[in-house]
Amino acid sequence: MQFDVIPIQPEATRRNRRIEEGVNRVLRSYDRVRSGLGMQGRKAPYDDDRYEFLGGPSDTLRKRHYDKSLRNLWKAEAHLPWSDFADCSAQERQLRDVAERALTSTESSAVARMRQGDFKAMLDREYTPAQKRAVVNILSLIGHGEAYAWLVSAEVLNEVKSTGARAALTMQVLEEAKHFVVLRELLLAFDMPIPRMCGWEYLLLERTYKSTGLEKLFGMNVVVEGFALSLFGLLAHLPGLEVLGLFHLDEARHTALPKNYFAEFPMTWWESHDPRAQLRRLSLVLPAVPVLFWIEEDLATLGIDACEFGGSLARKVLLLADRVGFKVGLSRGQLERLLDWSFNRYCKATRPGFVGRSFLSAETTRRPDAQAVEREVFGAGGLDAVPDLGAGPRPRA
Repeated sequence: MQFDVIPIQPEATRRNRRIEEGVNRVLRSYDRVRSGLGMQGRKAPYDDDRYEFLGGPSDTLRKRHYDKSLRNLWKAEAHLPWSDFADCSAQERQLRDVAERALTSTESSAVARMRQGDFKAMLDREYTPAQKRAVVNILSLIGHGEAYAWLVSAEVLNEVKSTGARAALTMQVLEEAKHFVVLRELLLAFDMPIPRMCGWEYLLLERTYKSTGLEKLFGMNVVVEGFALSLFGLLAHLPGLEVLGLFHLDEARHTALPKNYFAEFPMTWWESHDPRAQLRRLSLVLPAVPVLFWIEEDLATLGIDACEFGGSLARKVLLLADRVGFKVGLSRGQLERLLDWSFNRYCKATRPGFVGRSFLSAETTRRPDAQAVEREVFGAGGLDAVPDLGAGPRPRA
């Protein structure tokens, strides 16, 4: 290409650049001195010399989370056609319309999109009022949790190192926002009051939000997301709740993030074993137990044993914490024995004729595709194997 070059003075260019170099040295030296004195210097953890965030590019993290999240990005309009979401692009709508026009009349009736009235009528046919209330009460736990996940993941974004990790957390922020608004729409369709958070959940979520540094990653991606993953796996097979299978797929990536992150940026021995940090983590785990008993009646209404769900959940959360080095005061085996003993003691006191059993060997994720996703996250042993509870406090049959 040909351009009309504008003449300039070379000396003016050199002078401007010398001035900039001096200003740059002063500003950066000033920030380095402040940082060395324990004062806030440069706040942005960004390396503009290398054109990447501090910690390096971390392309492996980016490929496992950011790229994978985009490949699996789902649109509410396509999966909740009865809702008022309009998040599909014009091309996506056109492709869907073309595909539907190619169907036979039998196939068309099988994939006919529901309107909101049709969806609500289907819920009324499939569930009694008590069952609808139970579904809403249970899912509202995660509905409130998604609000906090949205807040916390936005803050964790500024705690992680590397370009890839920030890309991964950026996708989690986007997905938490989608989870909150889509799940809210789904719960409102049941036409049942959505309850407030119970006190135990409030304690768990507030402590997670108020945690500092990477402790937020433990509270959110291990405990809260582990709870969400298990709950979506528990309910995604029910009529009208099939979209929870997509939530489950997202949560699987979220729970895998700490393992992938610490593979590149390992915790120090002290970060893992600091007694104060272990006590804080334990205080985040324990409130999840009474939450299970708070929704026991609602779970029972849907034919679900709260202690079986709690055992399945505990096994997965403790595995997530253990394999990335988030120590919680007791070993994984000790906590498994303690929780299994606690579930058995509770059942012995509240269920006539109860016979002791290992609740931590239960598996409550129902759909085969969801089980396959969890097998990828936890490994076959984390999903299927009966844990060796060994010696320790055991209930009497």
